[in-house]
Amino acid sequence: MNDDTRKAYLELISGRKTGVLAVAARTALRIASVPYALVATLRSAAFDMGMITTERVDRPVISIGNLTTGGTGKTPMVEYVARYLREKGLRVAILSRGYGSDPEGGSNDEALMLDANLPDVPHLQGADRSALARVAIEELETEAIVLDDGHQHRRLGRDLNVVLIDATNPFGHGWPLPAGLLREPLRTGLKRADVVVLTRSDLVSADTREAIRSKVARFAPAGFVWCEGIHRPIEAIDFDGTVHEPGWLAGKEVALFCGLGNPDAFRATVEQLGALVRDVRWFPDHHRYSQNDIAELSRWVAASGAQLALTTQKDSVKLPVESLGGRHLLALRIGMVFVSGEKDFQRILDATVCPRPND
Repeated sequence: MNDDTRKAYLELISGRKTGVLAVAARTALRIASVPYALVATLRSAAFDMGMITTERVDRPVISIGNLTTGGTGKTPMVEYVARYLREKGLRVAILSRGYGSDPEGGSNDEALMLDANLPDVPHLQGADRSALARVAIEELETEAIVLDDGHQHRRLGRDLNVVLIDATNPFGHGWPLPAGLLREPLRTGLKRADVVVLTRSDLVSADTREAIRSKVARFAPAGFVWCEGIHRPIEAIDFDGTVHEPGWLAGKEVALFCGLGNPDAFRATVEQLGALVRDVRWFPDHHRYSQNDIAELSRWVAASGAQLALTTQKDSVKLPVESLGGRHLLALRIGMVFVSGEKDFQRILDATVCPRPND
């Protein structure tokens, strides 16, 4: 889905697009959501009743996932969990489906970024994550597995389900696909959540955060752990190797581009740093930049009048250039920071990977 199509789709399902044709289109999408939701519910029930087999492995599996399509900040959370466990002295492996991987067998952007930030944590990608888990255990002597984007992937059993909810669009406009962004109905997805983390919590009010929490509590299990976090810029990395504090961007005029599931949140983060966004260019999530893309971006950056070109670290690993349109190209590295619930989250992580003898 290109940027124009994505914008039109989001305007439609959010209700911002009005008129008779828009109403008719939303009605058609909602009708189509009914069988989608039914299939998702029946599939979940089949797993719950053992009608579809779940494979367990003899190492703790921690799933990081979400309920909606698009970006909720899973990769920074995967990095947080893997780093936390690694610092405990455990051998950790990350497993993921590998969406957007190089057709010739190369890793996708998220894997490349995690490899750069966690060089001592192997990242295995493939459709059969049960097989990947066996490889991690048998060949890499893995002691703990982090399952990236694993909430709907239930064939591999897990010991802890961490569900991320984006505060800026927590429930995917209230409808399952295609009328909304929910991958499965809220009741179905949240009942499996052991931990719910509200990401980008700084972008909404305290009343909104409490309203989201109250709605989650209607469907999540009793005793679920609630946390709130933000995506904090860690550093701005110049492609000539120079590393800047995030505040260095304040007052800088930037041409902003990325291929993310939620690019508007990236823009909000950059603007909070005080950067002056002169123009934006959004690409589909996991976009692989071609030489034509790079040439077009160079023309666009030059025409924007910006001092710098700025993208995400996730995008930067796919860009073999140091500048665009005669301007330095920088990547903003983002990390997950908890503003509440971190101690509870760490406690449940510890209990998952190092259970007491009577657990």
